[in-house]
Amino acid sequence: MSSDPLVIFTPSGKRGHFPVGTPVLTAARQLGVDLDSVCGGRGICSKCQITPSYGEFPKHGVTVADDALSAWNAVEERYDDKRGLAAGRRLGCQATVQGDIVIDVPAESQVHKQVVRKRAETRDITLDPTVSLTYVEVEEPDMHKPTGDLERLLTALKAATGHAEISVDMHLLRPLQSILRKGNWAVTAAIHQGRDGATPRLTALWPGFHGAPAYGLAIDLGSTTIAGHLCDLSTGEVLASSGLMNPQIRFGEDLMSRVSYAMMNSGGDLEMTKAVRDGLNELVNDIASQADIDKSQILDVVFVMNPVMHHLFLGIDPFELGQAPFALATSDALELPATELGLDIAAGTRAYLLPCIAGHVGADAAGVALSEAPDKSKDLVLVVDVGTNAEILLGDQQGVLACSSPTGPAFEGAQISAGQRAAPGAIERVEIDPVTKEPRFQVIGSDLWSTDEGFDAAIATTGVTGICGSGIIEVIAEMRMAGLLDPSGLIGSAEQTGTNRCFADGRTNSYRLWDGDEDNGAITITNGDIRAIQMAKAALYSGARLLMDKRGVDKVDRVVLAGAFGAHISAKHAMVLGMIPDCPLEKVTSAGNAAGTGARIALLNRAARPQIETLVREIEKIETAVEPRFQEHFVNASALPNSADPFPILRSIVDLPEPSFNTGGGDGSGGRRRRRRG
Repeated sequence: MSSDPLVIFTPSGKRGHFPVGTPVLTAARQLGVDLDSVCGGRGICSKCQITPSYGEFPKHGVTVADDALSAWNAVEERYDDKRGLAAGRRLGCQATVQGDIVIDVPAESQVHKQVVRKRAETRDITLDPTVSLTYVEVEEPDMHKPTGDLERLLTALKAATGHAEISVDMHLLRPLQSILRKGNWAVTAAIHQGRDGATPRLTALWPGFHGAPAYGLAIDLGSTTIAGHLCDLSTGEVLASSGLMNPQIRFGEDLMSRVSYAMMNSGGDLEMTKAVRDGLNELVNDIASQADIDKSQILDVVFVMNPVMHHLFLGIDPFELGQAPFALATSDALELPATELGLDIAAGTRAYLLPCIAGHVGADAAGVALSEAPDKSKDLVLVVDVGTNAEILLGDQQGVLACSSPTGPAFEGAQISAGQRAAPGAIERVEIDPVTKEPRFQVIGSDLWSTDEGFDAAIATTGVTGICGSGIIEVIAEMRMAGLLDPSGLIGSAEQTGTNRCFADGRTNSYRLWDGDEDNGAITITNGDIRAIQMAKAALYSGARLLMDKRGVDKVDRVVLAGAFGAHISAKHAMVLGMIPDCPLEKVTSAGNAAGTGARIALLNRAARPQIETLVREIEKIETAVEPRFQEHFVNASALPNSADPFPILRSIVDLPEPSFNTGGGDGSGGRRRRRRG
């Protein structure tokens, strides 16, 4: 084992040992990490900015000391004086490795920018937002009627709106008189009407007639990506969408790693709170810039997120979510000023957080339930929101059950040897000829297959850089259908499979998907990659199977795949892997970013808020961590597709060979050796 320091890069997860004194940029290049640089390491271009993280990282098995990187040097000092470096940033070409270190490569330092695939789905939504604009003319002051400007404004607003009472945000008292006089006693008021029975509030005020609409934001705050949609509250139209990587990734790719970071590092939870709030402000600025509006016109924001993100966003230590009974500090929906959440936005903007369902089933699952309405379904529907943590709903008009499964980041390209986030150049579609065993693929950024004429020219600017989540799902399923992979998940040798694309790789075999070129090395699928996907899909299937057990059924009528990742995977390939229960393929559909759609529904239709709050109280919650049958289902689901459930519908339409490549080892074929007893 190397004594050199271990360098771990996030979000890619790539790691390696490097001698003390190695520049971070050099380590990144040797590992194939996507870190930009155009000045040859002279500290001029600033493209190679990185963010080091310090403290204890149980998942990575390292403790990062404060001196894990070299001290700030003169080149960084000069650059910071002239152009400025964000707090905590270093230049990768100048900082050198001194000890074990975890390094985040921010989005702006990556050559191949991530494609955040949480788009706004087209939906019919009843329009009844919480914010409305009202133009009124206010009676001018009169020495003989000694009432205040505010009281006369409220009298005019009550008459115009029919509200018996209207309260006022304190931040409006200071500018109130100047606004009234600037508008010559005519103003446009924004009134926020939240929960039924709550007193409406005056939250924003403009002089004269304010013709621009009020805007709202629907935000899906995921553990890996954050996506936001700007909506015109008067029409419901989505005017701009944007997304970014969750800055918390540098503290851990999965949720329990972040809980561990908070537990092991004093103040770690507040560090992560600041990181995600900074990221959200970046998102708000980007969306406002896209739409060419002033962000002070954004007057309502709705959030969905999982429980750990919920607590970290609110500034609550997630410690209790890391151990049974997984108690939430609060599970109810929250409505509060957005500025209390650290958002740099209009002072009167209100934030609404959908309720959490349980300790591991969050407001994002509530958003999915609002969007997909399993409680109104006449047939039994399984809704799976596929992500770093999978939320699963099973139900119909008789009732709804919910659970979550810790799938981890493998579905998003992490923990995969050639894995990467969805970005131009990443392999996203794969087919393997079952006879020749030869592959072909598509990459993000081109519609051509790798065997098509013109493919090389089409990808000249991006190259083939790795494989993303949908690509790894398809290639493993294709390997299974082509007989390159046995049901246990072992890749066969060249002799066993009849192709030299399978080759010995240590004690197992790997499959060469792409031969590489002068710019990028070959892309291979290793048995370690297969194992990572097996663990993730087994967790997903086991959660679904537990809900089916609780409902007393062995099959479902239809399956809905939600989430950005769910929208890009093939139903057939998902079923070949055994990610989802056996079901007619035409009954497997995609709902896209259903959690984000639920957030938009709650933003644009205030009646949806009490509706989802009521449904969440009625949903039966299943905690997979304490269910005795979860482990049994997990073991069975580790096979491809499953060692216990027969998948008759799938097998009627797909040929699944049944090779066995576990030869007992020692023959050079890549089989695993059996341990001798006694």
